[in-house]
Order: sequence, then C-alpha cells, then structure tokens
Amino acid sequence: MKIGRQENHSSAISTSNEATILVRGRDLSRELIGSINFTDHFWLLVTGALPTEGQRRVLDATLVAIAEHGLVPSVQVSRMTLAAAPEALQGAVAAGLLGCGSVVLGSSEAAGQFYAEIGKRAAGAANPEGAIAEVVREYRQAKRAIPGYGHPLHKGGDPRAVRLFEVASEAGVAGRHMQIATTVERLLPELLGRPLALNVSGAIPSVLLDAGYPLLALKGVPLLARTAGLIAHLLEEQQRAIGFVMSHAAARAIDYDGEVPPGFKPSEDA
Repeated sequence: MKIGRQENHSSAISTSNEATILVRGRDLSRELIGSINFTDHFWLLVTGALPTEGQRRVLDATLVAIAEHGLVPSVQVSRMTLAAAPEALQGAVAAGLLGCGSVVLGSSEAAGQFYAEIGKRAAGAANPEGAIAEVVREYRQAKRAIPGYGHPLHKGGDPRAVRLFEVASEAGVAGRHMQIATTVERLLPELLGRPLALNVSGAIPSVLLDAGYPLLALKGVPLLARTAGLIAHLLEEQQRAIGFVMSHAAARAIDYDGEVPPGFKPSEDA
C-alpha cells in the first residue's frame, strides 16, 4: 500500500561508482577529504554549495555557541541512559537528541519561523515595526511564547547572542533578520509590558538566515552542535560516572503523595 506522495524518485546529495564517491557533485576523496573542514562540509551537504568565508564563520560560531549547556535535561537523560546501558553509546546520544524540543534547542527553529513570518509581512517596508507588532499580537492571542527572547540567568543580555551578532557583522553577513531581531527586542517592553533580552536561540536563526542558511534546516544546527556536547558528556560518564548519582538525586527530591496502606512508611532509600 502506498502512503504519502510518490512523485519524487531522486536524490541530489550523493552517488558513487567503483572508482569515485560523489557528494553534491564533488569527488569526496580528491576534492573534499583533507581540503575542507567539517563546517564547510555541513554547509555543502545542506545547501549543495560550499560556503563563502562569511557563511563559514557564522555557521561555525553558532555551532560553538550552542554545543554545550551544562546538565540540561537532554544531557541528564543521555548520561543516565549510558549508565543503564553502557554498551549503547549511540542509544545514549539518541536519547539526548530526542529530548531536544520546543523548550531546549528547538526554540531556535521557532525563532527562525517567527522572524521569517515578520519578514514576509514586512516585505518592501523600510521598517518592520508594524509587522512585528502584528505578529507579536497574534502570538499573545494564541498564548504562545515569543521565541528567542528571555533567559532565566542572562536577564540583561545573553553574551552569546551579543557575540554572534558581532561575528556576523565582522563577517559581512548582517542583514534583515538581525534587524528584525533587534527591533523586536526594542519593542517588546511596549508590546508585552516588560523587557525580554534576545537570547542565543534568537541570535542563531537571525545570523544564519542572513548568511543564507535554509529556514527548513535550522533545527539541524543545534542538533549537530549538541551531538558534540553529548559525546563529551558520555566520555566523561564512562570515566567519572554521575548517571546514577543524578538518578538517586531525583528519587530523593521527589516525594510520594499517593495512597498507602495503614501503617506504611516509605524507606528513605526508596
């Protein structure tokens, strides 16, 4: 039984014969291996073209900015998965990536969609303020958070966002999406009644979209970056295990408040 659309029967990413492996039309062994770095190769794989110097620098900066974020839930589940299944490094990495959603990492994609919608409505206008007010109003009416703004620690400004904007400007790729992002930040006190600083999840899509990176592949950047961070945590988990420490700490932190038979008293070690 056929499910879904069936009209496409081709891929433009790679092919090979007995002598040559092609990636995006380039000879993997003769043109790419040892000649380009991994950031270039990632851009090539995603877009079909090698990046300019500015595009490379911006993509590289975003990958560095988001690779490590401490013991967030995705890292905890990854380390605890390895503690329970030490033979399954790939499973532990996958467990961590599966925990990357709208709150952790996926917010970059949501912010990119937010900026793209504002950009579409503001097309041809010198100033995007009207489109920003309109889109923010719609988000509020739908009880949706404004993606890419606010941080529990960096309330006065996310230093990673500041640096990414500096890199994009230095690389000569600053453009419309960065303008939208900073204008949103300026208008939020009036639109929401309180200030919210641009965070790294808002800076990443704005600099990448200005550099020409595709909107539909935005989530791939934090996923790729965080994979590197997870591998570091999993190596450390094998050398200095804390997976069961975290598991035990969770059990100690959460109280049982369900029904119990008369005279039952839970163990402190349960």
